[in-house]
Amino acid sequence: MEAVVQTSYGKVRGTVENGVAAWLGVPYAAPPFGPRRFGPPEPPEPWDGIRDATAYGPTAPKPGYPAPFDRLVPDPRIPGEDCLNLNIWAPAGTGGSSPLNDGAPVMVWIHGGAFRNGSGAVSIYNGARFARDGVVCVTINYRLGVEGFAHLPGAPANRGLRDQIAALAWVRDNIAAFGGDPERVTVFGESAGGMSVSTLLSLDLGLFRRAIAQSGAGAVAQTEADALLVTREIAARLGVEPTAEGFAALDPAAIIPVQSAVSAEVAAVPDPDRWGASTASAGMALIPVLDGDLLTRRPEDAVAAGAGRDVDLLTGYTSEEFRFFLMPTGLAAALTEDLVAPVAIGMGATPEVVAAYRDRRPEETPGELLATLITDAVFRIPANRLAEGHLPGRTWMYEFAWRSPDPGLGACHALELGFVFDNLNADTVGMAGPNPPRALAAAMHRAWVDFAVHGDPRWDPFDPATRRVKVFDGEANPVVTDPRGDERKLW
Repeated sequence: MEAVVQTSYGKVRGTVENGVAAWLGVPYAAPPFGPRRFGPPEPPEPWDGIRDATAYGPTAPKPGYPAPFDRLVPDPRIPGEDCLNLNIWAPAGTGGSSPLNDGAPVMVWIHGGAFRNGSGAVSIYNGARFARDGVVCVTINYRLGVEGFAHLPGAPANRGLRDQIAALAWVRDNIAAFGGDPERVTVFGESAGGMSVSTLLSLDLGLFRRAIAQSGAGAVAQTEADALLVTREIAARLGVEPTAEGFAALDPAAIIPVQSAVSAEVAAVPDPDRWGASTASAGMALIPVLDGDLLTRRPEDAVAAGAGRDVDLLTGYTSEEFRFFLMPTGLAAALTEDLVAPVAIGMGATPEVVAAYRDRRPEETPGELLATLITDAVFRIPANRLAEGHLPGRTWMYEFAWRSPDPGLGACHALELGFVFDNLNADTVGMAGPNPPRALAAAMHRAWVDFAVHGDPRWDPFDPATRRVKVFDGEANPVVTDPRGDERKLW
């Protein structure tokens, strides 16, 4: 069955199957190339007739993941310039001339990938299970790497963030035609997507009512000076001027290998003397920038000052986030004790915290200890601080603690994605093994749906006295008071 919907720019044809209507590859902005390259997102050109929306659209220019991450998080690359597109899954209606129900809550997903990988076309992000449960689910693409986040004199900063805002504005203006309620939008994302959610929360945009920041409460932001260090290094290796005009002379495909090399160096050696403290603490080279225009202050400072207070917030992390980055590559096994403190300090720990963690965890290898330290520095402690800063706004916290059967991964970064989307058959849940606990997926997915529908995930909200955290462990899934609070207090 077909589903034809009128948008602001023209009609789109989707499909209806098993009670779910889907439209894929719908443009929310014009292709960001040619004269639009490195510019702000602009509206798409209107079209005549009916545009086919039955296959994912082009993805933003990006590298492939290196091994072994290409196995753990498959990341499709679809060629084409019309990459600022989105995908919609909606509950199909029960009759009448329209295939849609009206006024359903909306969830808009912002993918992760360190601001240089990912797309809304990743199979695990298929939103059919949300639509099955009465929610309109939207996944978006945005510009990545140099195209979206390099700080380029002569171009607006934070182009990838501006793309996300343009997509949310498109949802506000068009989602009612797909059966969604533009007044009941939840924006959610993981990793760089979670950091984007935290950043958008700090901007008081009025484009969403609720927000879920998964493994991304620490909304990273570079200073302009630090961002320019990265721009100049990439430009020097490419042999161009460190400006928008200089980079525009090159095809994106020519930039990506150098971009990847610099990003890998920043991640491997987060050296504040070379890259600047704001870049080193993030461990990523190309991230949002404090440009004095869109971002005028660090997002956590804006939230603590009251920004986003009227938006319901759910935030959390996985128990062993950084094992994802250290264990599969063999880096953890190769680390020696003398490397733990310099790397952890570069990413936000203090010497005193490093020493205290070593005293408390004498059994951990250097690699395991570093994974624990960076998990807390980059994910767990920022989630607590974001929750604290958002109070007295409605705030909830969670921890994903179920451990992968894949040796060494534990409850690692991105492991929760298949459970949130109730999509354990997708190709990116290899980390979850052949028999993942489907009851855990049902529980976690239901909590996300309840939050979007009711503004309440059905456990006690976070408060500074009890610091309640829902722990998704795949067994009792208890609500715990201040998990590992003794270590949290060290920060």
